[in-house]
Amino acid sequence: MKFRNVLISLLLSPISFLYGLGVAIRNLLYNVGLLKSIKFDIPVISIGNLSMGGSGKTPHIEYLLRKFKDYLRVGVISRGYKRKSYGYLEIDPYHSTLSTGDEPLQLKRKFRDVVVAVSESRSIGIMELIKHQNELQLILMDDGFQHRSVRPGLNILLTDYHNLFTNDYLMPSGNLREWRSAYKRADAIIVSKCPVDLSEKERQEIQNKISPKSDQDVFFSGFKYGTPYYLFNGNLRKKLDKSVEALIVCGIARPEYLEAYLQNKVGFIHSMKFEDHHFFTKYEVGRISKAYEDINKNNNAIVIMTEKDAVRIEEHRDFLIENKVPIFVLPVAVEFLFDDEQRFDNYIKNFLLEFKV
Repeated sequence: MKFRNVLISLLLSPISFLYGLGVAIRNLLYNVGLLKSIKFDIPVISIGNLSMGGSGKTPHIEYLLRKFKDYLRVGVISRGYKRKSYGYLEIDPYHSTLSTGDEPLQLKRKFRDVVVAVSESRSIGIMELIKHQNELQLILMDDGFQHRSVRPGLNILLTDYHNLFTNDYLMPSGNLREWRSAYKRADAIIVSKCPVDLSEKERQEIQNKISPKSDQDVFFSGFKYGTPYYLFNGNLRKKLDKSVEALIVCGIARPEYLEAYLQNKVGFIHSMKFEDHHFFTKYEVGRISKAYEDINKNNNAIVIMTEKDAVRIEEHRDFLIENKVPIFVLPVAVEFLFDDEQRFDNYIKNFLLEFKV
């Protein structure tokens, strides 16, 4: 399998080179000023990555919201990937994922006092956000690293511990959206999805691989999962133990981290995997219901989904309730390793205190 992957990467490398050439020309036009970047007069923090999906951008945005929403009026701008609507849209909790995309709606439902908006253009979206919400004091820009039409005050780059950008290749040979050297645009780098027992030695080895510039800070974070709750009643919780048989239904970029966690928490797992941001059809929800029935021989089975997947399958609420499919949502939160939480929090606070127009 490894040889096959290497062979495919080699065969696709000419396409990757042409793609990379186009990206390099575009970046050059921004660097020399022929294409303009807009800087706003309120703090904008971009959370992005070099790879295609799966690095944990949304949980890191949630981390920042939990830290600062009680002290500052915060707004979030996102593209709203795969939504069926167009233009600028401010989200309310009762919107459909078809009109908002999954992650923006997830954020709005969890943080109802935060303004969340979607727009194909981040620059136009931020201008509209400020125009309609002129009391905003901080904007978080989701997946903004490649959107150079906006010059954020702070550019945070995420890279997955299991797939560091230093080991990856340009699309389509690999998952990189830009050349590796683009990491130099970042102000800070977060190595995400780290194991909780990451050693100091490995931490240093990773830092050496990344080779940060002298003015770049590097942080290390992982995921902390909570107790699953029933999709249609958040007060109903399910404690995981070895008596539970779980059907994992996920449409996320890299489900391996989730599967590894659940492998040690339940007696047995089954998986149904879909592409990232997948909208579930009636047929597929029927398949999920049938798969659940097949494993629920001893009335000890549940369906487990991520929060991101759950907002998409809610479109089939009536069917799921009628057929008694017990979908439990596994909440996740970012936790920083070593002493990085206090260091990261202070890093953000200092940026905000020192921000100048």
